[in-house]
Amino acid sequence: MNLKAYFSETAGSGVLSTADGQGRVDAAIYARPHIMEDGTVAMIMRDRLSHKNLQENPYAAYLFREDSPGYRGVRLFLKKEREDDDPELISQLTRRWLTAEEDKAKGPKFLVYFKVEKVLSLIGGDEL
Repeated sequence: MNLKAYFSETAGSGVLSTADGQGRVDAAIYARPHIMEDGTVAMIMRDRLSHKNLQENPYAAYLFREDSPGYRGVRLFLKKEREDDDPELISQLTRRWLTAEEDKAKGPKFLVYFKVEKVLSLIGGDEL
């Protein structure tokens, strides 16, 4: 599956699920991921629970439901590879919906890169 084309052409809503080192699970709404040239998935995060969980446990799942009738979408099974806090790079990738002042007030951002370990359809176990 061409994830770069899929996420650039498909509108929808996403949920990123993470767990801490003890296995306590969290789920949070996340925008569509950035698909990088090397095939990694990148997400911009603030230093909140999802980001903190990834410091203890590198595994995550991203569920994306398309804005269409029925239940269509994908599930990405991810493993954190690295992160970056370069403000210029993060600024280039940020999809703006806050003013610069509002954005700064919410705290620092991190660009977290994931290896995609598996892609499944939203419903069922079909690997894509």
